Amino acid sequence: MRKILALVALVFISLSCKNNESNKLDVDVSNLNVKIDLDRFDVDFYNTKPNELTNVKEKYPMLFPPQPDSVWINKINNKDEQELFDETQKVFPDFEEEKEQLTSLFKHVTYYNPRFLSPKVITILTNIDYDKRVVYTDSLLFISLDAYLGRTHEFYNDYPEYVKQNNTKEHIVVDVAKAIISKQMLPSRARSFIDKMIYRGKKMYLLDAYLPKIPDAVKIGYSQEKLKWAKSNEEQIWMYFITKDLLYSTSKDVDKRFLDLAPFSKFYMEEDSQSPGRIGEWIGWQIVRSYMQKNDVSLHTLLQTSEEEIFKNSRYKPKR
Repeated sequence: MRKILALVALVFISLSCKNNESNKLDVDVSNLNVKIDLDRFDVDFYNTKPNELTNVKEKYPMLFPPQPDSVWINKINNKDEQELFDETQKVFPDFEEEKEQLTSLFKHVTYYNPRFLSPKVITILTNIDYDKRVVYTDSLLFISLDAYLGRTHEFYNDYPEYVKQNNTKEHIVVDVAKAIISKQMLPSRARSFIDKMIYRGKKMYLLDAYLPKIPDAVKIGYSQEKLKWAKSNEEQIWMYFITKDLLYSTSKDVDKRFLDLAPFSKFYMEEDSQSPGRIGEWIGWQIVRSYMQKNDVSLHTLLQTSEEEIFKNSRYKPKR
């Protein structure tokens, strides 16, 4: 009986520890007054008639560099441009669901950063410019909807799977959150692999705080299979980094293998293809989560804390 009671207690403690972190980020933002100012430039522009172009230019002056009106009219009438617009309209006939997600995001950002001002949101098309799918300034947020038509859309046939798996509407709010976080965090001066992992882990933890209801797979941009592999092999990954003396490496090759965007991480083993890319970022995320679970510090304090101190006080132990 004592063994059974001890086992029950152990399970209870384990569950308490797991819930502890989620509870810390389970904040009430319902009373925060955040409203989204949203304009659909894509709709306004591609539905514009030549005699209405002046009105659109006045509404969106930042999107019209000096060009003769004929350039814009030709763009509107271009067959390929209209096809792209039509396909985007099929996926985004309205933007209500995404607007609700952005409202929740802005509320959470405001909760942790009271001086944050919600930017004006403008949806656009960029001919699937992957690198500029989201552009954020302090007052404006541009979202390229043609980059989120779904991973199986024919427009993405030439994209590698690990890229197009994130070309879905579910990833819009994640990409917006990442753009905001990149503005909030100072550029990293980290040189060692462990510091770079933890710096990226800080960014991922901010996603935890800003997007508490978004699944981990969507936040990190992994498929469910790749995320499962990462969780199942966490201890082996960590031991590999240690036994290969990689933690304090400053080699660019290590970054390419474990931090850069890639279809998989490169351990130089037979099962590499089963792993997700950027596995170092995922490990850094777990280290920061461990630190926040075991230390009573605020989100602001986390961002001011050095990667070295976070690692030391995280008492990180990978899950078996």
